[in-house]
Amino acid sequence: MLKLYYSPGACALASHIALEEAGADHELAKIDLKAGEQRTPEYLAINPAGATPALQTDEGVLTENAVIMAYVAQAHPRAGLAPDPSSFAFSKMQSLNGWLGSSLHPALGRLMFSRPPLEGEAKDAALEMALGKLDVLENHLFVGPWATGGAYTVADGYVSVFTRWSRQAGLLDAARYPNLNRHLDAVQARPAVQRALAAEGIPTV
Repeated sequence: MLKLYYSPGACALASHIALEEAGADHELAKIDLKAGEQRTPEYLAINPAGATPALQTDEGVLTENAVIMAYVAQAHPRAGLAPDPSSFAFSKMQSLNGWLGSSLHPALGRLMFSRPPLEGEAKDAALEMALGKLDVLENHLFVGPWATGGAYTVADGYVSVFTRWSRQAGLLDAARYPNLNRHLDAVQARPAVQRALAAEGIPTV
């Protein structure tokens, strides 16, 4: 059985959603990031990077959302969560997933989760950066009606993690980000996503 190490509401939610959408037999292991459980010897033996998500498989551990989501989609092809791995469309999906993890995530993380919290000019600069990244997603990278076009893929769950954070923080202005707001509502309405949110004990937003 697959075992996902996650922290509620954190970026690992994307991998959790993929598992639910695929109907994959899995169990969850909660890692409390605020309590520092990601730095314990037990968890570092699973993921030496000390981060979530991590997916324990029969063949070993996978880390990073983009990798885990692609693995889940390819292991459960009947769920239709990704284009053919040999296609250009699959590479485009992975390009978006890579950007989400390497560009949008750090920008939002700096603004929302810096400790101590940012203040003054540093906070203003981080806000401008985060909104700029959301602008890129809204106006250039998001295809619609789903993230990569006409079919739902694992990228949609990943996008929703960050738009969910943004809405919670009051950043996802309806007039500035109509596509992202509609998309978040559509993703959160999916039964698999509802199951993932309920399992993590977090609400729709």
